[in-house]
Amino acid sequence: MSKWFIRRFMQAMLGLLAFFARRPWLAAVSNLLTRSLARLTVRAKAIGRAQTVAELGPLWQRSFPAKKQVPIESTSSDTVIAQIHTHCPLRGSGDVQACYRMMEYDREVLRHAGGQFVVLESQATPGVSVCRVAMRLQGESLDDLLPAHRR
Repeated sequence: MSKWFIRRFMQAMLGLLAFFARRPWLAAVSNLLTRSLARLTVRAKAIGRAQTVAELGPLWQRSFPAKKQVPIESTSSDTVIAQIHTHCPLRGSGDVQACYRMMEYDREVLRHAGGQFVVLESQATPGVSVCRVAMRLQGESLDDLLPAHRR
């Protein structure tokens, strides 16, 4: 498949997901779509379970068409920090709650990979052009991570 087609398809899919995510009364539909897409991706790309925190980032990256759009910033003993460069239809909208609903895709992928996912900075926040996210193994505390939708 051509890069142009993949890019256009991804933008159309993100636009559709954003349409549902921006309407709180359609949260159930939004969750159904994002979780179904994540499960399909997990199966199609054979995303396995992480045994260590360092394995979470690469497994998550596999759920995207291009790793360069979701670079890993750092990995510590308990946390992977990464970025999402893909242009989001919510960029600059201020609707971080819709962002939270759209990121259910990533949370579902990480659940299947044995991890947890938190958005630290959202493109939906005015002036922010790259999302920053954190990943930890399931069961690890997230108390020290402040999610973007709770700021």
